[in-house]
Amino acid sequence: MADRGSARLNEDGPLAEGRRELVCFTAAGSGVEITASYATTTSNSPVGPLAELAAAPDVVFQPIFGSAERLRSDSQHPAAAGMAAPEMGELVDRMGRCYQVAAPDDRLEALAEQLNAMDVVESAYVKPAAALAQTRTTTSGRRGTRPAKKAVAARAQSARAEAPYEEASTDGLGVNDMQPLPMDSPPVSPSFETRQGYLGAAPGGIDARHAWTVSGGRGAGVQVIDCEWGWRFTHEDLRTNQGGVVVGTGSTDTNHGTAVLGEISGDVNSFGVTGIAPDAVVYGAAFSMPTAQAIQQAADRVSAGDILLLEIHRAGPDASGAGQDGYIAVEWWPDDYLAIRYAVNRGVVVVEAAGNGARDLDNAVYDTGPAGFPTWWVNPFRRTTLDSGAVVVGAGAPPPGTHGRDHGPDRSRLDFSNYGACVDAQGWGREVTSTGYGDLQGGASQDLWYTDMFSGTSSASPIVVGALACVQGTLRAAGRIPLSPGRARQLLRAGGSPQQDAPGRPSTQRIGSRPDLRQLIPMALEQRSWFGVQFRGRLEADQTQRWFTFNWPAHWHVEWSVVPTNPRGGGPTVEWTVRTERPSDYYVTYWIDIKNLRAEQTSFEVRYAVLGW
Repeated sequence: MADRGSARLNEDGPLAEGRRELVCFTAAGSGVEITASYATTTSNSPVGPLAELAAAPDVVFQPIFGSAERLRSDSQHPAAAGMAAPEMGELVDRMGRCYQVAAPDDRLEALAEQLNAMDVVESAYVKPAAALAQTRTTTSGRRGTRPAKKAVAARAQSARAEAPYEEASTDGLGVNDMQPLPMDSPPVSPSFETRQGYLGAAPGGIDARHAWTVSGGRGAGVQVIDCEWGWRFTHEDLRTNQGGVVVGTGSTDTNHGTAVLGEISGDVNSFGVTGIAPDAVVYGAAFSMPTAQAIQQAADRVSAGDILLLEIHRAGPDASGAGQDGYIAVEWWPDDYLAIRYAVNRGVVVVEAAGNGARDLDNAVYDTGPAGFPTWWVNPFRRTTLDSGAVVVGAGAPPPGTHGRDHGPDRSRLDFSNYGACVDAQGWGREVTSTGYGDLQGGASQDLWYTDMFSGTSSASPIVVGALACVQGTLRAAGRIPLSPGRARQLLRAGGSPQQDAPGRPSTQRIGSRPDLRQLIPMALEQRSWFGVQFRGRLEADQTQRWFTFNWPAHWHVEWSVVPTNPRGGGPTVEWTVRTERPSDYYVTYWIDIKNLRAEQTSFEVRYAVLGW
């Protein structure tokens, strides 16, 4: 059967995008397992209709996340040790019951309806195809087809001359629809670093150049996996610290991924661009498989403190059907949510594009999933019962005058960017100079192509990834524990260059602040120690009692001791044990059991020592 997530060809040539996916969750407690051709159960659940469907020649069931045994083993991973046992148990259970159903596209809705009618199936739903943030424009400004070659050349010359133009909503220009310049590239590519304004000092940039002066500040020791479709790892400016495709099979449509890599890890040399974190090792994970499966496999390739970047979005429940209007972050779909949560539970920082759908993610429309969503699902954008733990990134305007163009006030929301309370930070959503596309330098060899116009939440998210990689590198160089996913979120929200208003796009339409590494690195490296008495108590003779104390920041290193307050000699007076619960990404609860070893009443105080973070 054909790979359900492979690159699709259309009349414009190879375009990296996914296919629709049918996802099925078996019922909790049913004991059902489905193979490629059959279904079995360890209970008395009726599996006949499901087994018959699994045996159909054009229908193939595949566990998205692997076997239940493997998932249970992974739940014991050290990076997940701090998570609350009920949460880990629920996550493993749900992942173990999740299947992709590969079948002809025109049968997916009917199969979902058939599955939802079975008692042994909790839910089945069809996901819209995932896509990169890119749209096409015509010479008249309407989106939909490639521009004519003359229009491409004219636009390219205009870009090189830095003639002003407006953004997509006002003149019809798309997002990442650039075309390569027809003229050959020079014998040696010039340096384009002066055009990378996002490397500069805040508030216009993120001050990557300051990070480079700090030990580890170029991202040394950090791994980054970009999850999308295709990359050009043979590019002349992507030869160092490039790990290649480690998950799936890459697409031949490589411009988008190549531009992402250039932002993060463009080589340090005298030509082309320079990445924000050029010492970080960067890989690709291709969506030539179900998106959730690729995210999980990417998470398995890295360690706590490393970074996954999700460069995709898909049509949300109120998408209009006009291009990518209404596209939203992928965590809204249950299986993708589980994959992201799996990575976060392992300590991996997941950075997720908010999407280019021009939507308010606080809108109540996202509170109701399709009929086929599982009963445990609630809107993860609310970050209440479900919280993916990802850092969600919106697209902000670069400083006016960048490359001679003006997209509105610096750090204001670009009109295509999604926004809302769940959006944690922003990056440049226009005018990003990087590798790929060829509108800045083109020619016959794509290995020499550069762009001046990479855009969208696609260009914004790598800027945040690069900033976090710089921070993680400084922490590793200092012998410190890297930021947890929750701590990364907290620091991005606590500082940076604030979002600005634009006409019709006030800062209340939240896309967050732009990172400022001159501020962010000291915040991450800050370290203090102090001690105190948390509470006092009393125990009767031979009594044991449990206390708990909650909302301790998870990144603090805390030691506990119990000291009797009424002096008595002759042997030990009390003993205690401390257990730890991680009820959320941000906080820890300590459970302290204290036993009075004496045959008389004893008073005590419980002391803490914060040793730093």
